[in-house]
Amino acid sequence: MASPATGFRSARRISAIGVSEILKIGAIANRLKREGRPVILLGAGEPDFDTPDHVKAAAEQAIRAGQTKYTILDGSPELKTAIAEKFRRDNGLDYAANEITAGTGAKQVIHNAFMATLDPGDEVILAAPYWTSYADMVLIADGTPVNVTCTEANGFRLDAADFERAITPRTRWLLLNSPSNPTGSAYSEAHLRPILEVLKRHPHVWLIADDIYEHLIYDDMPFVTAAQLEPSLKSRTLTVNGVSKAYAMTGWRVGYGGGPRELISAMAVVQSQSTTNPSSISQAAAIAALSGPQDGLIERRRAFQRRRDLVVDALNAIDGIVCRRPEGAFYTYASCAGLLGRKTPDGTIINSDSDFCRYLLERHDVAVVPGSCFGLAPYIRLSYAASEQNLSEATRRIANACKELS
Repeated sequence: MASPATGFRSARRISAIGVSEILKIGAIANRLKREGRPVILLGAGEPDFDTPDHVKAAAEQAIRAGQTKYTILDGSPELKTAIAEKFRRDNGLDYAANEITAGTGAKQVIHNAFMATLDPGDEVILAAPYWTSYADMVLIADGTPVNVTCTEANGFRLDAADFERAITPRTRWLLLNSPSNPTGSAYSEAHLRPILEVLKRHPHVWLIADDIYEHLIYDDMPFVTAAQLEPSLKSRTLTVNGVSKAYAMTGWRVGYGGGPRELISAMAVVQSQSTTNPSSISQAAAIAALSGPQDGLIERRRAFQRRRDLVVDALNAIDGIVCRRPEGAFYTYASCAGLLGRKTPDGTIINSDSDFCRYLLERHDVAVVPGSCFGLAPYIRLSYAASEQNLSEATRRIANACKELS
């Protein structure tokens, strides 16, 4: 007699992890759009510009040339050469080929680092608010995320004293994202130096510098990264970047990192048993992006800065919302604390940022993400990677939504 079928059982490592709230909000918004609702989606972290023509041409040429086979598992020699030159040109950092890795997006690079280094109970310090995937990637790797709150009064930046208090003998990594998703906050040399001094005092703590928004920094603020400022920390720093944000290549899925040879080798072991190499065609496109004309970066940065100012000014004109002007990326992180306790026209009380975001989507066709998803509430994250027309209309709808609250 056959044994009865048993139900599905998921692994413990994902029991506390769900699908990204950002993706859930996007799915709801897209469903409403298919139903004919005029939803404006401002939740995605994706430039609305197209991939540059010379990058697309390089991909087409690679296809015609038959570059459709496996490459070296963590990046072709040609791609690693382009990455090394980028690090020298933009950051003053020298990496050999065996100190560079390329993966299927910067997200995979960070995931590989955690999988290669974390044992159960090892801790990773996260500066909250942080990108939602950081904590879940730590958990999947059997690590323990340790959140350190970064207050708006400190520009949503990590305070060095708070960081040092969070360090324990089990701390393996600090993960720092500048400019930041979700707040847009960026670290100047003056902001970063005290954190690097803490790292120097705790040699067992390594650093992941997530620089994915490097080229989206405004008001002539210079970009700096940790290994550039403090060469003594280069041997325990993984500097992560990619082509997704700066070159509008989110769908091409190429990210990269530079770090000590031993770490890069361990990360290659992880990648060899998952995806192996990134798409060979995407690698050809990434080479063109990194090595080709860079003038477009300036033009797009100026466009994003105009959009930032449009959104920040509009939000700060709304009673109940306060919005800090971010230094980079393409997000605003606006406080909605002044709206809590107010009622919607149907009598529903706004008790949280999630309630407010639900109200905006369901009643006013604007999709934004609650700050609770990023580890600090009550805020809303609004992506201004959208047309100025849509941003103007969205902020007008938000203003009307707030006027209807009593």
